[in-house]
Amino acid sequence: MTTAVVILNWNGKKLLEQFLPSVLAHSAEATIYVADNASTDDSVPFLAEAFPSVQIIQNKSNGGYAKGYNDALKHLTEDIFVLLNSDVEVTENWLVPVIDQFRNDTKLDAAQPKILDYKNRTHFEYAGAAGGFLDSLGYPFCRGRVFNEIEEDKGQYNDIKSIFWATGACLFVRNSAFKNIGGFDEDFFAHQEEIDLCWRLQANGGEISYVGISAVYHVGGATLAASNPKKTFYNFRNTLLLLVKNRKGFSTWRIILLRLLLDALAGIQFLFQGKIKHILAIIKAHISFYLLIPRFLQKRKKHASSLKYAILKSIVWEYFVKKNRNFNMYD
Repeated sequence: MTTAVVILNWNGKKLLEQFLPSVLAHSAEATIYVADNASTDDSVPFLAEAFPSVQIIQNKSNGGYAKGYNDALKHLTEDIFVLLNSDVEVTENWLVPVIDQFRNDTKLDAAQPKILDYKNRTHFEYAGAAGGFLDSLGYPFCRGRVFNEIEEDKGQYNDIKSIFWATGACLFVRNSAFKNIGGFDEDFFAHQEEIDLCWRLQANGGEISYVGISAVYHVGGATLAASNPKKTFYNFRNTLLLLVKNRKGFSTWRIILLRLLLDALAGIQFLFQGKIKHILAIIKAHISFYLLIPRFLQKRKKHASSLKYAILKSIVWEYFVKKNRNFNMYD
């Protein structure tokens, strides 16, 4: 079973210089690619000189995470793709346990390892932690991370477990399955596109797993910090688009209405925090969502499914009202 580790880069020379050596040192089982999203720095000549063994794919434009990977993976033939953020430090033997799962389970379409925090190495990292889930309102959360509550890694998730979504920070995906469903939805641009992909993979009969005997360290926010209003924009907009596209049934619209109201409450919270740019980002997210509804209604006809996606009714209620802030309280 052949493997391609594909790192998407946009003006990330410093990140490549820092993190690519660990990938090269611990990924003998794979071919290493860097897919450059039309960088304007000197990433590409630097790569060619400093890391001549790395295969360079040059995309014509910066289409974000979704289009960037769609373009990069189009002509690759390896059996398993590993989509790896440029700010990830991998560990010895990180590939083998996950690839073994794909080899042993033909229904497995996507997976992720344990994601630990590069800056606080004893704790999980926000983007993916120990595997992702959704509540009935479409809010994503993870084993090891619920909202901003980050658990310490004490070996409690050193297991192999079925999950609903695997993080895009280190996403293993079967080539044939990825291309069979048309890859990422480029309208998402960045954020939540991996949840949409995993939803469609499962609706098509595939499975998603977390493999906790493999671990990587992720910086997080190196390309788009949590404090950046653009991140607020994409997170608020794309969660709504995710539900319109993939959740079958008229009750979807009641859920979206409730989500819009909860978004307004989030805006009020930002107001008290003095984060005016984030309030504007929510407003822009809603406007963009309304403009995209006609296009996503067409996608809904093809992709909406009755797939069971939620493991609890409301993570907001559990976390903020009942004060249940550890994933094990829901599991």
